[in-house]
Amino acid sequence: MKKLGMLLLACVLSVSLVGCGGNDTASTGGDTNTAVSGKVSLDGSTSMSKLMEYLQESIKEVYPNLTLEAQFTGSGTGIKAVTSGTADIGNSSRSLTDDEKAAGLEENIVALDGIAVIVDKDNTVKDLTKQQLADIYTGKITNWKELGGADQSIVVVGREAGSGTRDGFESILDVKEKCQYALQLNETGAVVAKVQETKGAIGYASLDVVQESADKVNVLTLDGVAPSEATILDGTYALQRPFVMATKGKVEEQSEQVQAVFEFINSEAGQAVIKKAGLVVPSK
Repeated sequence: MKKLGMLLLACVLSVSLVGCGGNDTASTGGDTNTAVSGKVSLDGSTSMSKLMEYLQESIKEVYPNLTLEAQFTGSGTGIKAVTSGTADIGNSSRSLTDDEKAAGLEENIVALDGIAVIVDKDNTVKDLTKQQLADIYTGKITNWKELGGADQSIVVVGREAGSGTRDGFESILDVKEKCQYALQLNETGAVVAKVQETKGAIGYASLDVVQESADKVNVLTLDGVAPSEATILDGTYALQRPFVMATKGKVEEQSEQVQAVFEFINSEAGQAVIKKAGLVVPSK
């Protein structure tokens, strides 16, 4: 009986300790943190939709009571939303302008993305120089035979005005407000689909999306360099841009919910999410 009594006492103490330990883990940010709860609103870049989707799922493993509500209305709209206070975070697939920074926005670069140049599967052209690409989009080169391809008109496809992808593409090539588009589409996926189905078409899209469509379109090299994690990190692939999660003021000035989002992104689990989305983790 004495042994039985001691055993029961040990069990009671064990249960009590486990209960206390569980509360400490939640409040000090162990494997899960239930202390941070609520919603964080994000608005902006359609190119960042896959990253946001993975982030929404994965952050629940650490912050089960935190919900991310994301809209994909374009980089320009997202920046306006965070500036006006209608969104906590503005997603932008381009760098912030000096005026946007002067308005109090903080440029938080969370990932790097390559902008891939794509053509339809039947196109025999494999490589372009930056100058040739610029000449195509400004209307100086209009037929693929001028580039060693078939005698076929070039159909120039791109994103709509206000798109971060378009802004990044045109800024890098120094062709802003000079492009002569045959088609302007408002989603990354729509660009890929249109190039796939249009003979002679050329377009540009986020590398992570294009990688999923490798069987549908051809990805061109640029000055002999293919877009990849390695060539984006070492800077040899010219068409690359940052993925920015802009805040109004520094991250440490934000709500605990917003700070938790960035703490997760900068953690090992968050970096894994960035790579899962086909993006490149920027060098610190």
